[in-house]
Amino acid sequence: RDENSLFIVEGEKIVSELINSDFIIDKVYATEPCYNLYSSKINEEILFKITKKELSRISNFKSPNNILAIVKKRNVKLDYDKIKGLTLVLDNISDPGNFGTIIRSCNWFNIKSIICSNNTVDLYNSKVIQSSMGSLFRVDIFYTDLVKFFKECSDNFNVYGTFLEGQDSKTVNVKPNSILIIGNESHGISDSLKQFIDTKITIKKFSDKIDSLNAAIATSILLYEFSK
Repeated sequence: RDENSLFIVEGEKIVSELINSDFIIDKVYATEPCYNLYSSKINEEILFKITKKELSRISNFKSPNNILAIVKKRNVKLDYDKIKGLTLVLDNISDPGNFGTIIRSCNWFNIKSIICSNNTVDLYNSKVIQSSMGSLFRVDIFYTDLVKFFKECSDNFNVYGTFLEGQDSKTVNVKPNSILIIGNESHGISDSLKQFIDTKITIKKFSDKIDSLNAAIATSILLYEFSK
């Protein structure tokens, strides 16, 4: 992916989302039913008909889903002036399924930008793409040094960080331009970022028999609370 600046998208739903995005498609391989369906939507010069056996040889899945696209990575530069409203910051999210689900939730709650630490899982990982269900084509996602990011822009935002102990998220008065930091699944928010946090928040727990929530579920709950 890095050497060629290309990534793979599989499945009819996600390819349909891809076609309606501003990502540039390099090639599409489809079995006959899908080939006929997409022949009017995709330039014939980049659309190729293949057999199910051929698709199974190039697919990441045990049961291929009729169509596979090779797509050019989008080179979008982080512009601090365009970061407005609620922005999500991901600090070393390592599970691709969690990341993809977080992207999907951001799309649902109309979050325009996700800022990721450089050690967050690759956006173009196949599991991230599949679990985002096409939402990655509608959310701007950037990777950067988060300490540098906060030093340059934290004065313009109210920064909320997720902790096991903190203010109940239901009681938070969210300001117009805010940043919500979600920490690593096992270790939480990095020590280097805690200095930039204005308000520590938590999701109120109703059982004493569990220690934490899944990162993607916690993000979805907080985005719902912050969007009220």
